[in-house]
Amino acid sequence: MADDFLSARVVRIINETPIVKRYFLLFEGQETFSYVPGQFVMLNLPIKHEFTTRSYSIASTPDGSNLIELCVVLKEDGAGTPYLFKDIKEGSVLQVSPAQGRFVLNETIDTDVCFIATGTGVAPLRSMVKYIYDNNLPHKNLHLVFGNRTQQDILYRSEFEQLAAKHSDFHFHPVLSRDESADWKGAKGYVHPIYKQLFADVRPATFYICGWSNMVREAKNSLKEMGYGRKQINFELYD
Repeated sequence: MADDFLSARVVRIINETPIVKRYFLLFEGQETFSYVPGQFVMLNLPIKHEFTTRSYSIASTPDGSNLIELCVVLKEDGAGTPYLFKDIKEGSVLQVSPAQGRFVLNETIDTDVCFIATGTGVAPLRSMVKYIYDNNLPHKNLHLVFGNRTQQDILYRSEFEQLAAKHSDFHFHPVLSRDESADWKGAKGYVHPIYKQLFADVRPATFYICGWSNMVREAKNSLKEMGYGRKQINFELYD
């Protein structure tokens, strides 16, 4: 096993939806776990008699503690998530890498920011948004365009709604592709018309995109066609 993996105990598991679990990992024996909002960790999992690494974005925000949260969706034909869902319980110990990745906030937030997510791709974006408000970072308007299939799939919904109610500069835009229930009054369809309308004036903005690979690729291309440059578009692909 690689020397740089750390032991972390699963201290809590929340069944968020039928196919999404939230795992809270405590790094015992060390006071803090260092990471930057937007980064991910690798889990070294004993699958089929050998260790296999899988990456998962950190959904929590750095607070100086040794506790992090991962938000994981079950991929039934995958190698990592079926093992996590079936074999990992509260009290289990996982081998976790130090934080990795360059999908992080710019040091200075001097434009409007649009976070675009689908599914558990919202995890690193949640970390970024919470970090901005928890640390009172100077910023302009923040938009979160979050695409899901149905209402039950909207992860952290109440948290984002409360944040929008508390801060006039945070704008939450959930959009559903398959929800036909009468009580849904929000946007329907996909994320692309939403951010295109919000930024139709092509004002200075920075975009952070994370989620299903097809969505990320289409969003990147759409933003470029709108006139935004490569340095304004940050993204992380989920397979």
